[in-house]
Amino acid sequence: MRKMNTTNRDRLKKNLPSIVLLVIIIGMTIWSFQSGTAAKEGTPSITSESVIILLIVGLAAGTLGGIIGTGGCSVMLPILSFWLGYPPAIAIGTTLFAVIFTAISGGYGHLIRKNLDKKTTLWLSVFGIIGVILGSILFTLMASQTAILGLILGCAFLLPAIRMIIEGVPRNKKPQQEGNTIPGSIKAKGVFGFIIGVLTGLVGLGGGYALVPGLIYLFSAPVYITMGTSLATMIPLAIVGGGIKLAQGYVALGAGLLLAIGTIIGAQIGAAIIKKFKTTTLKLIFGVYFLYVSLKFIFGYFGINIW
Repeated sequence: MRKMNTTNRDRLKKNLPSIVLLVIIIGMTIWSFQSGTAAKEGTPSITSESVIILLIVGLAAGTLGGIIGTGGCSVMLPILSFWLGYPPAIAIGTTLFAVIFTAISGGYGHLIRKNLDKKTTLWLSVFGIIGVILGSILFTLMASQTAILGLILGCAFLLPAIRMIIEGVPRNKKPQQEGNTIPGSIKAKGVFGFIIGVLTGLVGLGGGYALVPGLIYLFSAPVYITMGTSLATMIPLAIVGGGIKLAQGYVALGAGLLLAIGTIIGAQIGAAIIKKFKTTTLKLIFGVYFLYVSLKFIFGYFGINIW
């Protein structure tokens, strides 16, 4: 009985921050709808059907993000843009805002499970914040150029997607060695973090499509440690980038909060089950989805819609 009580207390301790965060987000969501916060022109109205869709999308994004080390933007952004009718600039701002809460929840989940490199996270975050500010300025200048933003998104997804698919195809080879730290110099990590920050501020993405493959292929990082480090790094980047976009009016607040509710729950699920997946399986899932998103954005630029 005592052992069972101890186990329950440990579980509560692990999940308490996410529970508190979830309560806060639900409160903010209720306030948002009661206060009737104005939506930017062209933003779809929230209906009972879209509430359910946004919650499900958030849950899926959070779960996948917790597994592959993303904040979920790569899942939420194309769905908002292609199927729910949000303008690209609003879709970018809204998903980055939602990732603030996803990253906090999932990053904490990986931290308590020791799935991240704290020093690398620090350096990526410090220089990444500088990049986010610059990227956000560039985003403001390009926000009206929706077609170009879509093309940039598609090209940004393409190379990492192909690389991950190639690496994810099972082969008869020695298993990759795992460890607890990410090798590489502080300078190199700082430069990489800055580039990630610029991309995050510009197109609302960074953790999944750029941080994960970048750490794996440029720094030979252990896969599981990479996932946690990526998600933890996205906490300050999303706070700064999402906060700027909220202030600029590029966030559909109601939709962003509903997505956040789903992602907070999903991120904990993903962080808990990540080690049940093989490394190659994670890469293959990651690569196939990103290739699909990449092609959809690129073909969309030329007026060709694919499902």
